[in-house]
Amino acid sequence: MTNETDPQRRNFLGVAALTMAAAPFISMGNAFAKSGMSKSPVTIPPATPGSNASFGPIKQINAGELNMGYAEAGPADGPVVILLHGWPYDIHSFVDVAPLLAAQGYRVIIPHFRGYGTTRFLSADTYRNGQQVRNAIDIIALMDALKIKSAVFGGFDWGANCACQIAALWPERCKALVSVSGYIVAGQPLFAVPLPPKIEQQWWYVWYFATDRGKLGYEKNWKDFNRLIWTTASPKWNFDDATYERSAVSFENPDFAEITINHYRWFLGLSKGEPQYDALEQRLAAAPNIAVPTITLEGSDNGAAHPPAAAYAKKFTGKYAHRDIGGGVGHNLPQEAPQEFAQAIVDVDRF
Repeated sequence: MTNETDPQRRNFLGVAALTMAAAPFISMGNAFAKSGMSKSPVTIPPATPGSNASFGPIKQINAGELNMGYAEAGPADGPVVILLHGWPYDIHSFVDVAPLLAAQGYRVIIPHFRGYGTTRFLSADTYRNGQQVRNAIDIIALMDALKIKSAVFGGFDWGANCACQIAALWPERCKALVSVSGYIVAGQPLFAVPLPPKIEQQWWYVWYFATDRGKLGYEKNWKDFNRLIWTTASPKWNFDDATYERSAVSFENPDFAEITINHYRWFLGLSKGEPQYDALEQRLAAAPNIAVPTITLEGSDNGAAHPPAAAYAKKFTGKYAHRDIGGGVGHNLPQEAPQEFAQAIVDVDRF
């Protein structure tokens, strides 16, 4: 597993605190299992990353304060899986995962977060709030709009943060969870405490975003900036120009840069949240346990900052397993290892 103090980048959402807490546990290793399968296993067939270039037509629906864009695959009456992307990525992180799950009879929903792709605010006057809990509230609103009572969730980066929040705060809506890099829940108090320099160095882009220069720079250079993040987060992923350009279209959303800057500034207390969400953020800041069945995944060459699995295993109090994915897989695990990600979804649904 990649050393958590390598001076690469991210996951800013809780990794710092977990990394500091992990040292006594590193020798325990990183493979866990609390329970066997309760149903007959299903084997996902081999899949070549990059086999699929696109989804079908993107659908739109009003949900909360957004008109949300989302891709859908599989039978309309199948059990629901909701897949959540990260920053700076988009729904195409799951372009090879979705058909694998659809072939198993799942109804797969892959939404664009606020500020991405075809998702738009219904009102020009709505505050472009990027605080932690806001994405989770959006996804609950999407489920309500689509009349989905509960779903299996899978995500990485911002998507893992969002999925973990839903599992912790609204477990009745989350049947099971697949989370890349484990327990990704945090709060502003964690980031008020300075960390060792090597760990602080990993958050270089967050300190950049905290400045007016950084805000202007990201608004001007987001395309090159995001590609740099892709290459440092997944140093062995040999994606081509077409793969990046396909996702880069999503970053042309008029609210993309503002949501990104607001999101990271919020963790530092430099942008305001909305007071109606204070109670939810306080619950998340207390690092609540997650009791739904969970599989956590980690790529062998994740260039993003991430804690060892031993640091967060005890946060999952239900049926749980951790899997390390080798072969040079980096931070964008669903797109780099779609078979393994889809297999985890199918398996956790059978816990």
